[in-house]
Amino acid sequence: MLLQCASGFGAVALAGLASSPAFGNILEGGDELGRADHGPHHEVRAKNVIFLYMDGGPSQIDTFDPKPMLDKYNGKDPSRLFEVEPTQFNNNGNVLASPWKFQQHGESGIPVSSLFPNVAECVDELAVIRSMVSEFPEHTFANYFLHTGSGLQGRPSMGAWVNYGLGSECQNLPGFVVLNGGLIPPGGLDCFGSGFLPASYQGSVFKPSGSGVANIERTESTSDQQRSKLDLIDRLDQLVIDQYGYHDSLESAIKNYELAYAMQMAVPEVMSLSDEPEHLQRMYGMESEYEPTRIYAAQCLIARRMVEKGVRFIELTCPNVGGDRWDQHGKLKQGHENNARAVDQPIAALLKDLRQRGMLDETLVVWAGEFGRTPFAQGKDGRDHNPFGFSVWMAGGGVRPGSIYGATDDWGYKAIENRAEIHDLHATMLHLMGVDHTRSTFRFGGRDMRLTDVKGHVIHDVIA
Repeated sequence: MLLQCASGFGAVALAGLASSPAFGNILEGGDELGRADHGPHHEVRAKNVIFLYMDGGPSQIDTFDPKPMLDKYNGKDPSRLFEVEPTQFNNNGNVLASPWKFQQHGESGIPVSSLFPNVAECVDELAVIRSMVSEFPEHTFANYFLHTGSGLQGRPSMGAWVNYGLGSECQNLPGFVVLNGGLIPPGGLDCFGSGFLPASYQGSVFKPSGSGVANIERTESTSDQQRSKLDLIDRLDQLVIDQYGYHDSLESAIKNYELAYAMQMAVPEVMSLSDEPEHLQRMYGMESEYEPTRIYAAQCLIARRMVEKGVRFIELTCPNVGGDRWDQHGKLKQGHENNARAVDQPIAALLKDLRQRGMLDETLVVWAGEFGRTPFAQGKDGRDHNPFGFSVWMAGGGVRPGSIYGATDDWGYKAIENRAEIHDLHATMLHLMGVDHTRSTFRFGGRDMRLTDVKGHVIHDVIA
């Protein structure tokens, strides 16, 4: 039918779409050329992911998992009340009640700490998982585990896996973008790496201000000169490939040159927030007197704009609040309040903005740190690392809104009901994006590798 329509112009358009990875083109050679051959395995609920990474490990018992027993036994020796596991620093003090009050919010009645008054207004959008566990109590290994499904350095990040399996709907921006608010996680850029996947799938780090990307401005006087230079580089690279065969670093370099060329127009447009209405900028916190809030507001607003452009996976790192990240081994009240102040208003604005635009149902928002904190003090006024039970939440993208999954014990210390592993979180995220985590594999080291290794179960109870 298209061949007969409009003097063949329909066929020309179809050929153009069919050649694009965004519309299902699978290059011959499959994995070797850097694209999985599966696409969605089932119904797609989420087309994009915004990962709100809370660097350092927020305390579950001070945010989304209230425990009255801590108030009752505040100041008591925890070893007389329950079994205490070894901690990172083994400077264990007494039971420490939360400095913040909890209150039920929304029609769902989910309790939220007074640390998050704005997010509390959006609680009916959240699916809170209170029973998350990690295999690692130390930041670097736990960060690799959260980001890549392995505690060892060098595995592909979940953003790389998503784009490898599904491709990107955006042809002039990277499919995996990290908006760096100022704090790169312990473990460094390998948290966003492509590992053994083709290098073109690694996360591209943007700053939430200025040009966003270094050296994005054109140096040639005309676009024709730049195009000629790129064409020459492409011909030289192709000669090498014809002589020596496929090589990932060379293929990825070619793709990166072409993407950088396209980004010169797209990046300034997506990074410029001047066309956003003033009331919307105020809602996000762009005019806040607290600089970290302004930084994170820009990150959240840019993330929404990137979703509109088709960027598949966007991760936001935390701004520097002048002290430590969410890693309060001391001065818990001051540190958690500073970190919450930076992210609370922008996150709530992001959820509301996505909902108002009809985008939340197809955008999965994930809020998580690498582990939680202990219900007893480190020293007098801090909390040590706790991988045995902590909270994360998801919103949009097909999750069950206004729901709670799993539970920790009376102290908020260990998961005792519907224990959920990081592999389960990854499996659920992939499932919502239409991917069966057991079938999205890459042959490496003699076996078929996957994000969830040989583990992981979809948490169906958090899916609508």
